[in-house]
Amino acid sequence: MNHEPLLLATPSGDALNLRPEGPWTAANVVALETLSRSVGADLDRSRVVTLDMSGVSALDTLGAWVLEKLSRRAATSGRSAEFVGVADHFSGLLDEVRQVNRHTPVPVAAPNPVLARLGDLGKATAGAREDITIFLQMLGALFMAVIGALRRPRSLRLTSLIYQLYRIGWQAIPIVALITFLIGAIIAQQGFFHFRRFGAESYTVDMVGILVLRELGVLIVAIMVAGRSGSAYTAELGSMKMREEIDALSTMGLDPVDVLILPRVAALVIALPILTFIGSIAALYGGGLVAQFYGDMGPAIYIARLREAISVTHFEVGILKAPFMALVIGIVACSEGLRVKGSAESLGRQTTTSVVKSIFLVIVLDGLFAIFFASIGM
Repeated sequence: MNHEPLLLATPSGDALNLRPEGPWTAANVVALETLSRSVGADLDRSRVVTLDMSGVSALDTLGAWVLEKLSRRAATSGRSAEFVGVADHFSGLLDEVRQVNRHTPVPVAAPNPVLARLGDLGKATAGAREDITIFLQMLGALFMAVIGALRRPRSLRLTSLIYQLYRIGWQAIPIVALITFLIGAIIAQQGFFHFRRFGAESYTVDMVGILVLRELGVLIVAIMVAGRSGSAYTAELGSMKMREEIDALSTMGLDPVDVLILPRVAALVIALPILTFIGSIAALYGGGLVAQFYGDMGPAIYIARLREAISVTHFEVGILKAPFMALVIGIVACSEGLRVKGSAESLGRQTTTSVVKSIFLVIVLDGLFAIFFASIGM
């Protein structure tokens, strides 16, 4: 009996007969690799390769894999390789090794573009339905939390509410005033530039006053709050969700809606009308400065024209929208925060989704309010 592995190669024209003998086991790994490399040139020249296993006295997984590599090398480029003389107690091992790293490509038919579009539409519809469901669930939870706070006023976390008001209200005043001031100035400049052709510069004041008080003031402020405070809410709640702090609150018997969500949404509902008022005044002031230095219209004339152009109704229309927009921003931001999974990628994705959804819903809500107020004559 051979105690060392052998590999006898007998070429015959385009055919090659390989006869491994002796123990093909892990104990002889160096010899096996050497034998495998020694017949490489013969394998590449042969079109038909036969591996005669009748002389193998011992075989383990490593030996079977070396023989399988020889077989696969011979089988490339359309050549044929075959095992013969395999003992019954070796055939199962060889069959198992033969299946390793075998990936048969599955032919994939080109997708039907119509069916693909319908599939995308179905997924979008299912996603929209899920979003609406989550929005309504959060709205209901907030409503129940408000009812509980009205029944037990001491349960309202006043400290958290005031802190959130400071963060999203007081700290946002400078940037809100600056942006709305610039928006008002730009609208006035464009109005004077274009209306001057028709000798109607005075109507620029009407445009600035009505646009700012009815539409742009509250819309610009709501979009800024959605990007500034809404994203912060989502990131905060998402980080707490990742660290299982929200689960810890539930374990301690505290309702996360009462502790975390109600103070944030209430602060938004209170702060956004105030920010809208400040932003509208800043935009009108910006328009007045442009009227004075670009439109040759003095402050007294600007204010007098503004009084003629606008009324309390225009101011009411803008302010009435603010609490509803704040409610939508708060619900979307908190809902997306609670949907964060356990990864930083999920946190970033839900924060982005929160801002996009909030801005979209704010614009849609503004359009619905415009239709509603037009229908009732406001």
